Amino acid sequence: MKTARKNERIIKLDTLIREEFQAIYEHGKQGKLHCPECGENVRLYLGISNEPFFYHEKLSNKVCKVAEIDVPIVREEAAAIEKNGFSLPQSKSISAVQERPKTSFKKAKQLTSLPTYIPHPHHQHDHESPYLQELSDNGVQLDQMQATAVINTSGPLLVLAGAGSGKTRVLTARTAFMIIEEKINPAAIMLVTFTAKAAAEMKERLLQYPGLSQTTIQRIVSGTFHSIFFRILHFHFPEKWAQSRLLSKGWQREQIVKAAGKEMNLDEKEFAYDLALQQISFWKNALLTPHEVKAENPWEEKVQILFKEYEKEKDKLGMFDFDDMLLGCYEAFLKYPEILENYQKRFTHFLIDEFQDINKVQFELMKLLSAQTKNICAVGDDDQSIYAFRGSNPSYLVYFETEFPQTTVIKLEQNYRSAHEITAAANKVIIHNKKRRDKKMIAQYKADAAPIIFYPYDEEEEATMIVTDLQEKLKEGFNPNDFAILFRTHTGSRAIFERLAESSLPFKLDQDAESFYDRYIIKTMIAFLRIAINEEDPAALKQLLPAFFMKHTVLQDMKADSILNDRTLLECLSHLKTGFAFQESKLKKAVPLIRSLRGLSPLAAMEKVEKDLGLNDFIKKRGNEGNKMEKGSDDIRDLKVAARNFLTIHDFVSHVDHMRAMTKEIKQQSKKQQNAITLSTIHRSKGLEYKAVYIIGAVDGSIPHDHALEDYRSGNFDALEEERRLMYVAMTRAKSYLFMSTPQKRRGKKAYASRFLSTLIKS
Repeated sequence: MKTARKNERIIKLDTLIREEFQAIYEHGKQGKLHCPECGENVRLYLGISNEPFFYHEKLSNKVCKVAEIDVPIVREEAAAIEKNGFSLPQSKSISAVQERPKTSFKKAKQLTSLPTYIPHPHHQHDHESPYLQELSDNGVQLDQMQATAVINTSGPLLVLAGAGSGKTRVLTARTAFMIIEEKINPAAIMLVTFTAKAAAEMKERLLQYPGLSQTTIQRIVSGTFHSIFFRILHFHFPEKWAQSRLLSKGWQREQIVKAAGKEMNLDEKEFAYDLALQQISFWKNALLTPHEVKAENPWEEKVQILFKEYEKEKDKLGMFDFDDMLLGCYEAFLKYPEILENYQKRFTHFLIDEFQDINKVQFELMKLLSAQTKNICAVGDDDQSIYAFRGSNPSYLVYFETEFPQTTVIKLEQNYRSAHEITAAANKVIIHNKKRRDKKMIAQYKADAAPIIFYPYDEEEEATMIVTDLQEKLKEGFNPNDFAILFRTHTGSRAIFERLAESSLPFKLDQDAESFYDRYIIKTMIAFLRIAINEEDPAALKQLLPAFFMKHTVLQDMKADSILNDRTLLECLSHLKTGFAFQESKLKKAVPLIRSLRGLSPLAAMEKVEKDLGLNDFIKKRGNEGNKMEKGSDDIRDLKVAARNFLTIHDFVSHVDHMRAMTKEIKQQSKKQQNAITLSTIHRSKGLEYKAVYIIGAVDGSIPHDHALEDYRSGNFDALEEERRLMYVAMTRAKSYLFMSTPQKRRGKKAYASRFLSTLIKS
């Protein structure tokens, strides 16, 4: 039905202002909506599969004429039941009239103009190889191109392994083939991966192959770039490269650059030291010394000085970092040719996984080692290169033949993971990248439904619609671990995290996921709200002092003043002596302004803090908050969206505290959660797969990110192409169901559907 009553107000969906839907939904959850016919509680349905409607929460013995024409459509959360060891929602009937409301709600769209599915059945290869036959007899089947990649073991080989094409099977089968059929010494094979987990998984898989024993597999030199080359360094120079000399903790590196920054008067609360360390790492992996760096802006000029001081202090302490493991080995090979020659003779065959993620120092190391035999097999997909910020460069894969003439190129274009509809949609997105190898993935099966694009009003409604859809699918028989919700950056997950935390659905998130409310600028804004309702809150006062350009040390003086003169800590702010008349005048004015926040809504209070208390000026002077990807002003916009549904500051601050605690609790549970919905950044999801995937915030400014759009406007297309690859990676995580959300509003402003989806939406 399309009408409900709240107190004396009749609410009609076809005349309701679009932005009110989420608030009306919340009113229904709180029991504030009633059927205008029978008076029973009703709720608003906000999901993906149907347009919004009111439904009876439960029907009593009363007869309701409206309810008589209601038809059950979906299920909704009620009492919890046990399933697979987790508490999942019990079902309740939801009903709707068959008439569709004429609202401004934009209905979800299923992609229709995708290529027709043409079956491409899996064909067994026709290579006459005894070992490949043995593999097949043991359930390890290879298609024609996979088998060709396996048996092609001489000279340089580039395997373009698209999403879901079975690259791990090819790498492991190729390794086994070389050992069993070609009698290559396992100790002469180097198998390089980008994660220790990937290396372990390959060894596990090799153990299942016929003819291979644990002893044989252990003789293969396998591992990450860092682990392999550190072993070489440690063997030849044990004292200089002792494990005890490694700066293994992030805080150790930060300590060195912060000490150098102090000499340069760089305030650690204002300067992005974490980003500086990331930039230093980028330069080192590009084989640049502090003297060779060409700074492109004033910020990089400061980082270049820090780089120089960081290296100087590290050498003085006799320490090294993770980047030095690769640099040190590269320099040792050049300085001691006899060491390089020794390894060139020892290793005859090289296999490199995820080659699209390789950086300059890694590439140069492999080029040196394989210079004698040229038996280098690079496996990767330039369409999935998404780590430029770590120095990864897909051009090494794109232009592989330039460095390795006579390269054989094999394309693995059969996607065994995703349904045709998902694969075809992903193909239509990635084909617009200019710098890529030509390939087109072909799916092996058809899905029940094409990918869906849906149009929530904003982040809050987006989260509600997804949780509703999850509840429906779980009731249909899906398991929680069938689902992943993917986002561009951690801040994009705030609303969906909160909606899931309010439900009984099991979910997990990355261990490094910071609570949205623990971000520096967010904590500063919340501190103003806290001190407004509790003038004796020392933690809040300490957090907001930098916004007045005061050091934390003055807090002790304020505490003493509070005791001696019987003043609240907030009142002490107006009595501080700083030696600057303008600053003292500003502090005096701040106290009544902060007190005036108490009676305001959180949203109104935040706007007053920004304008009248100078937080906007602080954010501008502070610059990017530790990470150029997410600016302080953006954080505040996100916070305003979160605060919009709260009437009092007290309620909002309580919500913030609850969500911070929930983040810690969910992170702890995530370590042992197996059957749970996954919340993840797109970067973290690479290499994984799920039955159903929701990509949230698919709008310009989110994906592609603002920083990529800025580069694009300056004439640099590289960042935008990487963002398109990110979208491609996100889409190809889905096996059967794909949902992409394009909110109409983002951070309170009008949003536009991601340009990457334009070809899909227009078609």
